[in-house]
Formats: sequence, structure tokens, C-alpha cells
Amino acid sequence: MKYRVLGKTGLRVSEVGFGAWAIGGNAHGNSYGPTDDKQSLAAIGRALELGCNFFDTADVYGHGHGEELLGEALRGHRSEVIIATKVGGDFYHGTPRMNFTSDYLEFALGKSCERLGSDYIDLYQLHNPPIQLVKDGRVFKTLEKLKAAGKIRHYGISIHDPQEGLLAMRDLELGAIQVAFNLLRQEAKNQLFQEATKNNVGIIAREPLANGFLAGKLNAESTFRQGDIRHNFPPDYISQLTLAADKLRFLESNTRTLAQATIRFVLDHKDVSTVIPGMKTPEQVEEDLVSSESPPLTGEELLRIKFLRDQEFT
Repeated sequence: MKYRVLGKTGLRVSEVGFGAWAIGGNAHGNSYGPTDDKQSLAAIGRALELGCNFFDTADVYGHGHGEELLGEALRGHRSEVIIATKVGGDFYHGTPRMNFTSDYLEFALGKSCERLGSDYIDLYQLHNPPIQLVKDGRVFKTLEKLKAAGKIRHYGISIHDPQEGLLAMRDLELGAIQVAFNLLRQEAKNQLFQEATKNNVGIIAREPLANGFLAGKLNAESTFRQGDIRHNFPPDYISQLTLAADKLRFLESNTRTLAQATIRFVLDHKDVSTVIPGMKTPEQVEEDLVSSESPPLTGEELLRIKFLRDQEFT
């Protein structure tokens, strides 16, 4: 495993981290398909063995269950790992809703720490906040107070629109920006990546496998159970994703899976500090983490990817 520095935080993170969205389990809500807790715990343990030290989760993943599993698996290893979690999806008070009030952020942080078995969080991230909140900026004052109190070491933001990240960087203490980036979604790599590097803000690349579709194991007829975030994906969108994955199968070889190639594509961007594919079995951990040691994509492969993107994978 190779390591990179997460921007101004100075944290030395494994360049392939453990994305813990999937281990929350669809049975608990806001996650991916069915899970087996024993397998999830084994996956976390295997990641540790292979040198992964960055574990990213959120309180809403499995409505707390993902954090509970991480807390259990990482017990006795707290000083060896960097834990990042997120806040903003209030599932405690009736129907889930966004909540970024100061009181709620402090309340939710306490709950996350309880589940994770830690009295502090290394990186506390606002989870898809509305752009008006980012523009206003007062929410970062709350994060500064939590940092000053020693409850969090650093803070960041998890976003969809790169413009939100550009606005958030007005806060000079922002340590990291988490953003979707993969073979299909590359809008973040231009201005956002450049400005983040300029401001020494770490980039955490999420959804490198495009919600699992770039692992190459799904098709247009795939269905998803209630509680799986893909349950409500429109059929046309699923067809587009599976078609793109099929077109990208030229990246596979006897020594590299499609998932490994897509993770390697992300790592080939030097502005990225760490990439966090979702993993819920030891086998997935082994497949994904080896990407850190695999060779970069070739110029010919990158040109072919560009051509397919220009053709919208049709």
C-alpha cells in the first residue's frame, strides 16, 4: 500500500481507503444490497492487514450501523487509523431530513463517537449540505468550535457539485473535499482539483466504481432491494451505466479486473489524496487495495477512454 498526504491536515492516508457505505446494509437503510456483519467485520480486518489506514463512513450509512461495525472492528487499533465520518442527514427525529444546526452537529458528533468507540473524529465532514449553507459560511464556525474543543481534528465537506467545493474553500481551515470522481464523472478534475491543490485541500475521491456499476458485475436487468440507494434508479439510467461498463471492458486483462482499472484511473490523478471504493467482503478488499500497486493506465487506454466519453459511450 502506498500513502499520500491529505492536504493541510497533514494526515498520511492510504491512497486506497475503505469506503464504508456498503457495510451499512440495505436492511438498515441508506446503503447498498444485503450484507453479512461477519463478512463486513472480516473485510475491515483484512483492510487493516493490507495497510489500509483510512476509513470513511457517515452516520446515515445503515442509520448508524456502518459506524457501529467500524467501531467494533477497529477496537484496539484506534491510534493506527484515520476515521472520517459525515453529518447532516438527521435520521434521529422522525422522517430523515437535512439538519446542519449547531446543536444538531454537536449532538450527532457525540452519537457518532459512541458508535465508533472514540472520543474524537479525525475528519468530520458536512454531508451534501445545500449550497446556500456553504455560501453563508457560518456552519464552519461550528466546526471550528468542535475542533478547538478537541472533538474533531480536522473538518471537510462531501459534495456533488464541484462549485460547492470552490465556495467551501473560502474557509481557510477546510482540510478536505470529498467528491464523486470516476471514469464516467470527471467534472471535478479541472477547476476544483486545481484550486484544491493550490489551497492545500485534500481530495477524497468517492464513488470510483459508480455505485458498483464499474465493477462490471451488474447488467441492465439488475434489480435492487428496498433500502439500497439504487432501488429508485430509473431503468434508463441503469442501462446507460451498464452499457458504459461494457464499453470499458477493454481495460480488463489476465492481471487486472475492471474494478482495479477504474480505481487505478482515479489514482493516476496526483491531486487525489485517497480513493474510497465501497467494500463489504474480504475478497472485495483484496481486489480493490491491490490497485495501489498496479501500473498506471497507458496513454493508448486513456485516449480510448476519451473517445468513448466523447461518444457518450454509445
